[in-house]
Amino acid sequence: MSGAAWPTWLDEPLARGLAMRAHALLLHAPGALGQFDLAMALARAWLCEAPKDGRACGNCTACHLMAARSHPDFHLLLPDALRAPLGWSRNDAETADDGEGKSKAKPSREIRIDALRAAIDWSQRTSARCGAKVLVIHPAPAMNAVTANALLKTLEEPPGRLRLLLTADDPESLLPTVRSRCQRLALTPPTAAQGQAWLAGQGVAGTEVLLAAAGGQAQAALALHEEGISAAAWSEVPDAVRRGHGDALSAWPVPRVVDALHKLCHDLLTLQAGGAPRFFSAAALAPAARPALPPLAALVAWQKELLRAARHDEHPWHAPLRVEALTAQAAALWQTTRVAAPGRGGALATLPGR
Repeated sequence: MSGAAWPTWLDEPLARGLAMRAHALLLHAPGALGQFDLAMALARAWLCEAPKDGRACGNCTACHLMAARSHPDFHLLLPDALRAPLGWSRNDAETADDGEGKSKAKPSREIRIDALRAAIDWSQRTSARCGAKVLVIHPAPAMNAVTANALLKTLEEPPGRLRLLLTADDPESLLPTVRSRCQRLALTPPTAAQGQAWLAGQGVAGTEVLLAAAGGQAQAALALHEEGISAAAWSEVPDAVRRGHGDALSAWPVPRVVDALHKLCHDLLTLQAGGAPRFFSAAALAPAARPALPPLAALVAWQKELLRAARHDEHPWHAPLRVEALTAQAAALWQTTRVAAPGRGGALATLPGR
């Protein structure tokens, strides 16, 4: 996704961000709407040595250094788990001496305190080029309380001409002391037409289906495409699950399967309430539509099971067996004829896999 075209819906927030003089900006939007792309565009503009209309020129030495991910006055803090998805290796723009050189069996989802301390140490060094320095923290909620507290002094009194860019999908998940030290820049979700046009420009087929699958988030829809999940494969999920055909999802990562089942459960609950589905088309849900909808109590119980499964979806499961178990549990919903009401313990014993 790092090589994707510039999302046009970021033009307006980029202009607003360039007009702001804050030393710390919090870029936020519901879900993934391009916060990282916007942060990088702002960083390039602030470090550019010959900006055009406030934006990076793309031709100066600083722009070339940013393109090569070797600008000495730029520092990026990412959780290890996001490096591969964003195409940033450990040597790209983040100092190698971040205290986390040890190999890990499982990449961390947190921005650790040692990495932040290394970034603070970097921020206090003299600028190597034009005096400006930029620190990007993506996503800021990946900092735990200890890490976030260690950032507060730098946020309040940044050394020299340091500027900080923090990203978040939910700013309320950050400590109030972090939020209060930043100016906010909100991103507006693209229209369906904007999202579909952008996806089509990336060579994505079935843009309407994949955009719905991603909840209207174009970059998340592109991620589905890049994982090999086509519009046709997504549309087949409801019927495959209803029939217990786990092989249709066997090549998907377990977290993606859990996410798809969550969305299917959401749409089935919505249909039970008389609403319109959000993630799957009515045509895709037709085999599971009334009168063959699973009972409401069974759907609620399934939703609870999926929430439990989501807490462990990064566990090193034997993926095909795990997917088969998840789809078998879902298929059992359509065979449910009587579901006991939850007792005080809150469990619905008719669902398998507990």
